[in-house]
Amino acid sequence: MNFNPELCRNESEVESKLIVRYLLPKLGYSPDTWHQEVKFGSIRLDFITFTQPRPFKLDPNSPLGLVIEAKHPRKNLDNHVHQIRRYLTSLNICYGLLTNGKELRIYQQILGSVRLVFQCAGTEIDDRLPDIIELIGRDFLHPRLLLNGETVADLDAPLHPITVVRNQVRSPKSSLQTKAIPSVHPSPHISSMKTIAVYHNKGGVGKTTVSTNLAAAFSKKGYRVLLIDIDAQANSTFATGLVKFQFEEEDDLRDRNICNLIASGDKDFIHDIVRESQYFSEPEIGVIPAHINLIDKQGELTTMMVARSRLLAKLKRVENSYDLVIIDTPPSRDIYAEVALITADYLLIPSDLKPFANQGLPTVKNFIKTIDETRDTFGRKPIEVLGVLASKISTNARYLEYTFPKQRDVIGKRYNMPLMESVIYDRTALSESFNKTVIVGDIEYPDPKSIFKYADEVKSTAQVSAMEFEVLADEVLSKMGLG
Repeated sequence: MNFNPELCRNESEVESKLIVRYLLPKLGYSPDTWHQEVKFGSIRLDFITFTQPRPFKLDPNSPLGLVIEAKHPRKNLDNHVHQIRRYLTSLNICYGLLTNGKELRIYQQILGSVRLVFQCAGTEIDDRLPDIIELIGRDFLHPRLLLNGETVADLDAPLHPITVVRNQVRSPKSSLQTKAIPSVHPSPHISSMKTIAVYHNKGGVGKTTVSTNLAAAFSKKGYRVLLIDIDAQANSTFATGLVKFQFEEEDDLRDRNICNLIASGDKDFIHDIVRESQYFSEPEIGVIPAHINLIDKQGELTTMMVARSRLLAKLKRVENSYDLVIIDTPPSRDIYAEVALITADYLLIPSDLKPFANQGLPTVKNFIKTIDETRDTFGRKPIEVLGVLASKISTNARYLEYTFPKQRDVIGKRYNMPLMESVIYDRTALSESFNKTVIVGDIEYPDPKSIFKYADEVKSTAQVSAMEFEVLADEVLSKMGLG
């Protein structure tokens, strides 16, 4: 039986005609080795397969095959990559197939990193079937990799059909893409420090949530992380637990914050200013705090061209002390935003994808252009834009089905900007983690937590948010050539 994509007019027909009647039998899966419409908490899988017949069960010993997700033929698969990525990482499954009948893609997870390893048009599925079988056929799948830990099951045995050769993934017969993968026991420390600015000129799009929890995600992976708050609102400073005073006379940040770093060239270096976050994450991260007095210093610093490169110069002095630096920026085009974007190697742009945030993207692009001209005078190459990150995204089902895909399409088509595959959804747990408090005597003090530490404490939907930041961290590392 051959497959004709023209016979698939809706999602139901993609499931029945392509997956159930054609692909699953061709791949060697009998009805007792696959299940349809499977739920794990908030996750609903279209199909999940097993390499051995058994009653449905998900545990570390389950011989899982792959996740299969079917979409309507008119749906753009680019808008659903984050979904398959989420399923593979959160359920710890090696392979995922994503198709709308018009196109078929296969993704592979190795040690928590998800990559596209096969892609073809629906009209090519018949011709490419040997390649597909060789990759995800029931008789070809290698025993399940233990992806969350540092060990891999049967690692010394040949990986068939994927073989690890010189730290690359390669298939012997198919035209799969060659992809670099991390070593089994990677050293998290990297040869040169990388700096990421988190910026958008629209406020309220989740910059601080992204900056602090991404820093925590990197730290959790073993990287040495420095978080720099360069916004007078000091949201990251609050979020990492450094504001422990209730009265002005107790303020220990006024004379030791980011402003000191950029106001002077011959004193106030990183080691003089850095604090350790207060019970925010495990391990804790280094933090350069901000303070409201940045507003008072803004006029003076704006007239000093040299101030724009001081943070860069002072970071160079500690480049052997940190692997990753994240800068939380103000929602403006002021001196502090300039300093951040001149200093950073990479730029991440959180956005809720709503009209005002999207309409601000041309301004962001113009700002980047201006910044790159300034960077050139300092001998810096243009800043590398990692992408627009969909953040603070509603979990409403109708919104996600109808509106969200259109909003994602706009980023590339109208604004010609790269879009991150990862998505950070607007969940109550994110605000709860930042708003935790502790009572000492008669006084209530802020006691914020990263989403990872909060998830460990409450064991609730916070774990889903934590997983989303794990996925984001993996994608950012991959884009920087570290994953």
